[in-house]
Amino acid sequence: MANATMEIVGWSMSERLKSSLAVEAMRMALQNRRLAPGLICHSDRGVQYAAGDYRRLLDAWKAVASMSRKGNCLDNSPMESFLGSLKNELVHRTRFRSRQEAKAALFEYIAIFYNRQRRHSTIGYRTPEQTRIDMTAAMAA
Repeated sequence: MANATMEIVGWSMSERLKSSLAVEAMRMALQNRRLAPGLICHSDRGVQYAAGDYRRLLDAWKAVASMSRKGNCLDNSPMESFLGSLKNELVHRTRFRSRQEAKAALFEYIAIFYNRQRRHSTIGYRTPEQTRIDMTAAMAA
């Protein structure tokens, strides 16, 4: 889960693709950020985003689900870009000995490198964290 700052605010990992992955990632995102009602949660057309437990979670937070058009990866380009970076910068370069090791590496990549150190051209070559800090300060002013 990402936001306008390009910051990854929620993620989950499992052996299988199931709706609980989307629910866990969304719960993490909701816990990490104070989100206003009317939040638009954009995703691809994966079955996990249409599942009842995910939709009930969005309803409970008064969030609106938005899905990409069928077969159009450009509709979800920020997440597609993140996943490409994740694969090129970590996954394809690493041989994990266990799921636990993979989960720890993903946490370090997302929380430390991607959000706090990696600069992004789409946000003026700043980090997602710095962009969030700047946006929060601008909104408070």
